[in-house]
Amino acid sequence: MSHEDAPIKIVAYDPQWVRLFRDERDALHRVLSPWLKGPVEHIGSTAVPGLSAKPVIDIMAAVGTLEESKGAIPAVRSLDYLYAPYRPELMHWFCKPHHSFRTHHLHLVPYESPLWSARITFRDRLREDQNIAAEYLALKLSLSVSFPNDREGYTDGKSEFIARVIR
Repeated sequence: MSHEDAPIKIVAYDPQWVRLFRDERDALHRVLSPWLKGPVEHIGSTAVPGLSAKPVIDIMAAVGTLEESKGAIPAVRSLDYLYAPYRPELMHWFCKPHHSFRTHHLHLVPYESPLWSARITFRDRLREDQNIAAEYLALKLSLSVSFPNDREGYTDGKSEFIARVIR
């Protein structure tokens, strides 16, 4: 893509992330209600108390199918989300307010799809097991040094660990 991506920076856990998620969830419920088929969930590292993370609130909202939720793409623009065709066969993906400065990621994912289940399972395992969370943090810190300006490389570097935790 031609836009400049935000660099990867891991920061200490911020208890405000819970409030930021709740505020955004409430706004998303209002805008997405015609397409929602399940919950709006806080996922990713900012959803794990005590875990350092990129300071971006990751949100996953349950839709029926990607086809029937296409109308949600223009609808979330009212909340300053920018659509990007990242893994479009699995989800509708957005960031806010800009690719170069991100406060939120939004993933519209079919409810109870393999991706939905995997993300909830991973988040819950990190919340339940401090050893797994600590191992994940060490990996993320290492990857943030190796791939400070390469989000794909950073994300790909986590995939084997995530798959192992989910199994």
